[in-house]
Amino acid sequence: METWFYVVDSIDGDYANLRRTDIESDDLKLVARALLPDGISEGTKLKYELMQYSIVED
Repeated sequence: METWFYVVDSIDGDYANLRRTDIESDDLKLVARALLPDGISEGTKLKYELMQYSIVED
C-alpha cells in the first residue's frame, strides 16, 4: 500500500492543482475538488491513501 503527500498549489474553479511533497517533483496533478476534503485552500497539506485524500494536520 502506497501513501503520497501533496500540497494544494492552486485552485481553479472546480479543480485543484496538487504538487507532490514526498518526492522531488515540479509536476502538478489536476484533481476535481469533489474528490478532495471540504475546506481545502491553497497551501493545504493532503495525504492520498487507499484512493482517498485527507487533510494532514501539522
